[in-house]
Amino acid sequence: MNHRQPLVVVGDVLLDRDIDGTAERLAPDAPAPVVDVTGDRSRPGGAGLAAVLAAADGREVVLVTALGDDPASRTVRAALAPRVRLVELPLHGTLPEKIRVRADGRPLVRVDRGGGRPGEPDEAVRAVLRAAGTILVADYGRGTATAVRPWLAEAARRVPLVWDPHPRGDEPVPGARLATPNAAEARALASGGAGSGTGRPTDPPDGVVDGTGRDGTDRPGADAPAGTAGPRGTSGTHGEDTGPDTARAASPHTATGDDSLRAHGLRGARLAGRWRAAGVAVTLGARGALLTRSGSDSPMLVPAPQTSGGDPCGAGDRFAAAAAAALADGALPEEAVQRAVAEAAGFVAAGGAGNPALWRGRPAAAGRPARPDDPFALAAAVRARGGTVVATGGCFDLLHAGHVGLLENARRVGDCLIVCVNSDDSVRRLKGPGRPLNHQADRVRVLAGLGCVDAVAVFDEDTPEALLRALRPDIWVKGGDYSVDALPEAAVLRRWGGQALVLPYLDGRSTTEIARRAALAPTAPTAPGAAG
Repeated sequence: MNHRQPLVVVGDVLLDRDIDGTAERLAPDAPAPVVDVTGDRSRPGGAGLAAVLAAADGREVVLVTALGDDPASRTVRAALAPRVRLVELPLHGTLPEKIRVRADGRPLVRVDRGGGRPGEPDEAVRAVLRAAGTILVADYGRGTATAVRPWLAEAARRVPLVWDPHPRGDEPVPGARLATPNAAEARALASGGAGSGTGRPTDPPDGVVDGTGRDGTDRPGADAPAGTAGPRGTSGTHGEDTGPDTARAASPHTATGDDSLRAHGLRGARLAGRWRAAGVAVTLGARGALLTRSGSDSPMLVPAPQTSGGDPCGAGDRFAAAAAAALADGALPEEAVQRAVAEAAGFVAAGGAGNPALWRGRPAAAGRPARPDDPFALAAAVRARGGTVVATGGCFDLLHAGHVGLLENARRVGDCLIVCVNSDDSVRRLKGPGRPLNHQADRVRVLAGLGCVDAVAVFDEDTPEALLRALRPDIWVKGGDYSVDALPEAAVLRRWGGQALVLPYLDGRSTTEIARRAALAPTAPTAPGAAG
C-alpha cells in the first residue's frame, strides 16, 4: 500500500446525533409517545464519516470541508482531529445537524437543523488537492464540491477520483474514475434532475422536522450493497426511512421494469457518458452493485456476499471510501467495486455508523492496515461482535464441485469462513513431485473469489494446527467420510472450546482423478478459427 500521497476526501460534513430511549406511554396532552432517554450520542456524518472510514485501515487521509465556530462544528472538529487531517473552508452559517430520536432501536422522528454555505478556498486547500494521490468527493449538496470544483477537475486528469453524487449537488467533473450513485439517485440524475446541470431545489428552513427524508442533504433510495437496506437509507447518513426502493432491495429476485438490472445498467451507462466518467457503480441493495460504462450495455454485476438486517446508516460512505482506497492501492475499477461491495456489507452487518466500535479507541497506526480479507483481523472482528468463526482446510489444487459444495455448506454454519490452504512446499511433501498443479497464489485467488469464502490463510507445515492455534476458530469443518474423533484437528480445537464437524462431500470428485483424466484425454485436431 502506498502512503506517500494522501487520500483526500472533499465534501460536506454533518453532525449526526442519536437520542435513544424507551417509549412505554403516551403524552397526556397529545397522542405522541414519551421517550425516556437512555443515551445521547453524536458523531461526524457525511464527508466526515467517509473520511473516518477511509482512514480506518491506517492510511493518511486529509478531509477538505467547511466548518465554522458553532457548537456542531466544534463537536465535529474534536471528533475528527485524532483520525484525519482537517483542511477547512470557512462556513457561513451553522453546520447541518440531523437528530434521530429512537425508541427501542426504532426511529420515531428525525429533526434537522442548521445549514450554512462554504466560503472561498484558500491556498492551503488548493495545495492539498494538488498533492493528493487519490480523491473521494462525498457530495451532500451543501456546496463544498462546488467551491473547489476547478481544482477537482484538474486533479481528475492525473489521479484516481471517486465521486459520490447527490441529486442536489454538482455532477462529477469529467474524467472521474468512478461515480457511485445508489439506484434512486441514478434514476433521478439520469432523468435530468438536479446534479445534472439543472440547478438545486431550495433547502427547507432550519429546524424543520423533515418526514420525507429528502431535504437539502438527504439522498433518496435505500440501495446498499449490503442486504436489506441502502447505503444511505433514504437519507444522507441516517438510514431510517423506508419506501418503494427499500421493498425492492429486500426482494431482489422479483425486480421488473424500471427496477430491472437492464434498466439500472442503461441509466448507469447514460450517466457515465454524460459525466465523461470511466465508470459508474450503481448500488442495488441486496443485489450488490452494477458497474457500468459509457456506450456499453454489458455491465458487471457484483453480488452482495451476505444479507443483513443491520443498521444501514453510513453504508454508502463505506462503499465510496472502500472504492477510493482500493483505487489508491492500484486496483482496477472492477476490483475496487468488488472490495467496496464486500466492505459495505460487513459494515452494515456490524451495526453501520452507529457501531460504537467505530468510534472507540485510537485510529489504526499508519502502515499497519487491517484489511477486510486479513484472516486474523476478520476472526477477531467476528468474535468481538459475538459471531461464529468457521475454518476449513486443504490443498484445493484443482477446485471442483466437491470443494465448492463443501465450502458453501461450511459458510452456512457460522458468520464467516476462513480457508486454510497448504503452501506449495506443503502440497509437494504431501502429494509428491508434480504437485501442486496450480501455484499457491493462483489457488488463493480462486478461493478468495468465491462468494462463500471470507478470507484465505496459507500454512507451510504438513498440518494446519499452528495456524488454527493463531486463528482460534469456533468450528473446524472437514468433508468426506471422516469421523469427528478421527480428525487430528479436533483435539486442537478443544483447547479453546472449539468444535470439529464433518460435512457431506460430493462423491466421485477429486483433484487426482481430474488430473488423470486430463492426462489421458485424446488430443483432437482443433477446428479452424476455434479458440482453445
